[in-house]
Amino acid sequence: MFSTWSEFFKTIEGKPYFLSLQSFWDEVYQKETVYPPRNLVSNAFRMCPLSKTKVVLLGQDPYHEPGQAMGLSFSVPRGVMLPPSLKNIYKEIENDLGIYMNNNDGDLTYLAKQGVLLLNVNLTVRAHEALSHQKQEYLDLTHDVLSCLNEDDRPMVFLLLGGFAKSFRPLLTNPKHLVLTAAHPSPLSANRGGFFNTHLFSRCNEYLSQNGLEPIRWGNALF
Repeated sequence: MFSTWSEFFKTIEGKPYFLSLQSFWDEVYQKETVYPPRNLVSNAFRMCPLSKTKVVLLGQDPYHEPGQAMGLSFSVPRGVMLPPSLKNIYKEIENDLGIYMNNNDGDLTYLAKQGVLLLNVNLTVRAHEALSHQKQEYLDLTHDVLSCLNEDDRPMVFLLLGGFAKSFRPLLTNPKHLVLTAAHPSPLSANRGGFFNTHLFSRCNEYLSQNGLEPIRWGNALF
């Protein structure tokens, strides 16, 4: 059990997959246009300390157009137009919780600061090419991160949206945790059913409250 992400990363820094990732980053950031900027690759861990993590929202790939990716799954900097998936997340938050979401602000840092780990499995992407950096090493890292969280007996909620995120479900075996699954919020998946009206956000907060934890303030209108 670790109390900080620094402690966790010290245990994996010598593993072959992590050494390979570091070499990969050194190479691609020199040769390609890569998102997010290299100083934001570990932003999810920086913004959400391990000791405060109580919700995990697992994404697959960073946004691949300029100015979008910021190292937090589904998040874009303030002032950037909301991508379709994030727009649908906001719509479901509004419907589920009966609150207003500011669609001019897609920066989810306010969630990370409350203990929501906004983690993409693939931490990088080549400009304009979705899923261009799919690597076994990223899968290995996600496996170790989720295994680390699974061993923590503090109550947590895992939000797995879409088939790719759901594939990590077998790693999450701790009965102290709640795992919620739904379709991906991208328009194609969400409109087929299985994302809207799943009440993910209220169910998450109900579980946190039942376990004596402060619920997440999902609304962004006051931030």
